[in-house]
Amino acid sequence: MKVMGNYVLIQPIKAASIKTESGLELGQIHISDLRYREAKVKEFSKDIEGLNIDDVVYYDKHAGFDLTIDNELYKVIKQPDIILVV
Repeated sequence: MKVMGNYVLIQPIKAASIKTESGLELGQIHISDLRYREAKVKEFSKDIEGLNIDDVVYYDKHAGFDLTIDNELYKVIKQPDIILVV
């Protein structure tokens, strides 16, 4: 598989719950309200610098499109939609 252009193939990471600083635990329904999502980089174009395979990134939840490969859900986004590499 080869990603072309300015695109990155990511696999979204499902968050079970998030605990706030005050100790409040947010469930899946509240997490869906968050604008940014976490994912793992699976493949990217050779033109993109600063990324590595299996990097964890945060991206805008409205970016890109879904793609199913071998019964696995992936997302294809543009490199500028990545806001943070962890």
